[in-house]
Amino acid sequence: MSGEQTSALGTLRSLLALAGAGWVLAREGVVSALPADALPPAGRFAHRLARLVARRRALNRKKSERLSIALNRLGPSWVKLGQFLATRPDVVGSDIAGDLELLQDRMKPFPAAEARRRVEGSLGRPLDEVFSEFGEPVAAASIAQVHKARRAKDGVEIAVKVIRPGVRTRFRRDLDTFYAAARLQEKHIPSSRRLRPIAVVDTLMQSARIEMDLRLEAAALSEMNANIAGDPGFRVPSVDWVLTGRDCLTMEWIDGTKLTEIDTVAAAGHDLKQLAATLVQSFLRHTLRDGFFHADMHPGNLFVDAAGDIVAVDCGIMGRLGRKERRFLAEILYGFITRDYHRVAAVHFEAGYVPRHHSVDSFAQAIRAIGEPIHDQPADTISMAKLLTLLFEVTELFDMQTRPELILLQKTMVVVEGVARTLDPAFNMWKTSEPVVGDWIRGNLGPAGMLEDAKEGLSAAGHLLRTLPELAERAEALSQSFAGMAKDGMRLDEETVDAIGRAEARRNRWGNLALWAIALIALFALLWR
Repeated sequence: MSGEQTSALGTLRSLLALAGAGWVLAREGVVSALPADALPPAGRFAHRLARLVARRRALNRKKSERLSIALNRLGPSWVKLGQFLATRPDVVGSDIAGDLELLQDRMKPFPAAEARRRVEGSLGRPLDEVFSEFGEPVAAASIAQVHKARRAKDGVEIAVKVIRPGVRTRFRRDLDTFYAAARLQEKHIPSSRRLRPIAVVDTLMQSARIEMDLRLEAAALSEMNANIAGDPGFRVPSVDWVLTGRDCLTMEWIDGTKLTEIDTVAAAGHDLKQLAATLVQSFLRHTLRDGFFHADMHPGNLFVDAAGDIVAVDCGIMGRLGRKERRFLAEILYGFITRDYHRVAAVHFEAGYVPRHHSVDSFAQAIRAIGEPIHDQPADTISMAKLLTLLFEVTELFDMQTRPELILLQKTMVVVEGVARTLDPAFNMWKTSEPVVGDWIRGNLGPAGMLEDAKEGLSAAGHLLRTLPELAERAEALSQSFAGMAKDGMRLDEETVDAIGRAEARRNRWGNLALWAIALIALFALLWR
């Protein structure tokens, strides 16, 4: 079979899978829950049709329940897509992102016998040689499930996370479907191109690949453990590297109470207000000091152990901020605290986030519109997460490009602050944050910070000097290439021209086929009804 035929079959398979997913979303009432008035005429017709084919009991459920049921029916890849899009309100809108945040990643567990086989295959050793006990799964999600076990050499209880069978193959296949949807969206909905749907799928692919190699999650746990050594009141499980491989991660078993069980935590004698402060200060410390933070800190991933320490599990999703982004965040927060709105605006321009053709003064005026109302409120009602949300809404008006690392930070801060307020309804975000933010600013934006910037500048200059000979050789080769093009022109051989023509025709053909497929599905659904 030729490469072109293989590509055509792959495209057809993706379109059929996309149609099947649309059918499931319609049947579970997800499509009919979307706001019809925001859709074009063709979309409104599909919306009415989706309501006709929706299950009656689905229409009685909340939107978030419909979405959770539909994505779990579609499989692990779609659940992961939902979790990923929950961090991108810039792409799906804040309402849908809010519903996706409630998505319950609870898949049916696979048999313990299969988990044992996968552990043995990953470690290259018989299971009985390394574990004296290996229990049934205690939690199952889209990518992996967790078993409680006991280490053979010392009898210590441990947690073993095992990758779900076939999840990588399934995800690769579903990625083709996601790419097909993104290409159709970019081609037929011009207004969506600024959101770069294909780039969004690229990011999802990279994120999922990291999650599907459990050695990388182990590395994240190890890095965070090294960063927070000596920090008060917060930790993550330790890793047993000897019993960790691509398909299994062995780590410390956490005996504690989930932060979802607040009454139980309080009954155990733990100080809820102190836990709220520890959680927020730890998150800010990881973000500003380390530039490496746990990006999935919902209450189900947070435990309180017997000593009263918060233990965060499931480090599959982590966020990173460079020095520039950390300075950006700290100066924004400090600028709002001190009402220095011009400085907040200037930081955006210095960081290159807002294009230079805009006015700093006009941008500072917009920032003031966010900041001033805050100072008229009691400190314990001010939400830092809401402030960042409003800030990102304003920056859109000034052509600030979407920056995924900042969006992920903002979404994590929303979750962390929400957990803190459930622990302490009178939680004062500014008072709690000031010691961490203030210390970082004094250490990084004062004389010590200037010295560090100078050291980085000297290092960069030294690297540039070392690479000058190589850069000169590349420049000379490029100059010769341009000289040849100027003399002879740029020519494409007949085979290349023919290939470009075939590719363009194929894109148009499959785009038209996609529209026909959607129309046929709609007709079938109507007749079925």
